[in-house]
Amino acid sequence: MAFLTVCRKYSLRAAAVLAAGAVLSACVPSGFGGGTGFRNPGSPFGTPTQNATGEVIGNGEVRVALLVPLTATGNAGTIGTSFKNAAALALREFPNANIQLLVKDTQGTPEGARVAATSALSQGVELILGPVFGDAVGPVTRLAVPRSVPVISFSTRTEVATRGAYLMGFLPRDQVYRAAAYAAQKGKKSFAVLVPNNQTGLIYEGLFREAASNFGIRVATIERYGQDRSSMQQKVAEVAKLSSSIDGVFMPDSAASVTFMAQQLASAGLTSPRVLYVGSGQWDDPQITAEPALRGAIYASVPNDRFDQFAARYRAAYGSAPPRNASLAFDATILAAGLTARFGNERFSRNVLTNTDGFAGVDGVFRFNADGTNTRAMAVYEVQSGGTRVVSPAPTSITGRGY
Repeated sequence: MAFLTVCRKYSLRAAAVLAAGAVLSACVPSGFGGGTGFRNPGSPFGTPTQNATGEVIGNGEVRVALLVPLTATGNAGTIGTSFKNAAALALREFPNANIQLLVKDTQGTPEGARVAATSALSQGVELILGPVFGDAVGPVTRLAVPRSVPVISFSTRTEVATRGAYLMGFLPRDQVYRAAAYAAQKGKKSFAVLVPNNQTGLIYEGLFREAASNFGIRVATIERYGQDRSSMQQKVAEVAKLSSSIDGVFMPDSAASVTFMAQQLASAGLTSPRVLYVGSGQWDDPQITAEPALRGAIYASVPNDRFDQFAARYRAAYGSAPPRNASLAFDATILAAGLTARFGNERFSRNVLTNTDGFAGVDGVFRFNADGTNTRAMAVYEVQSGGTRVVSPAPTSITGRGY
């Protein structure tokens, strides 16, 4: 992929953050611009010359909305603040970016997101970054997309993605396919699947079925458990009955559930290296690496090397560590700034946003697909005592790549 090859000649920070301005110009292929779709909107909701109201970050000419749950209660409010901070950090590091961010509080609700989007559109924004949560994406999309204003939300719920409304979040499909491909390469041929009996579990189950079919893995059994430990023990016991005929167990759940089930599986004799435990990005948790039964287990997630550098800069600026997904707001802001610098009136056109070569960010290489989902290059991590190691680095290209 030519533009990424060129990007790697620049500083790590420049490559990691899409290299705004002149660097982005060098990093994006010449055939990347043009086309139809979202052309220099200037929303009919209002005019770009109308004074912006509320908090504004940056003083560029192109208006971009940032919809985050600043006043939501609990963890949602913390996430909202960290996303705003990450976006502000992006513009602090690239002070010549020709955008201004209009920060709008969604209050963490669909109605709040609708009100926030209405306000942003009335002030002539050309692009909306956010909202954070999936149930708020629909109300924003229904307002923005008919007015030729694309949306880049931070959600991972693929059902809210659509043409013109893109997901920035880390989606399960790439995690599952990447991990399954690695397991197959290591000679694992027969898996038990342990998933929570809820919507998320069913999504992971379906994805693993697909991936297993593609990579020649047999799914020996699927066990769906409730969130109580008694149910988990019962389902682990069912898996243990097949111990002689399986060499892998797929467990895409939170650390608390996975560590408990791993202990039960190990007690039943299903241990590494004969049996490979495979998880998801939810395993990026200290509880996972602290569990002896999970030594040698693997999961796929976005690469962490550039995030660690971003986190250090964030901590220096704000005095605290960012949540893992705060990098999404940083990358989205740099993307908006870089496309503005490179593509003029076509900056947020559909062809530009869905360029098949994609973009390089803090979280590695990614692209937006025409249906609103994304594709990300994932690394494979192996669980070790007190940490993880990369056993298969994230690809540096996503054009035409397999898993």
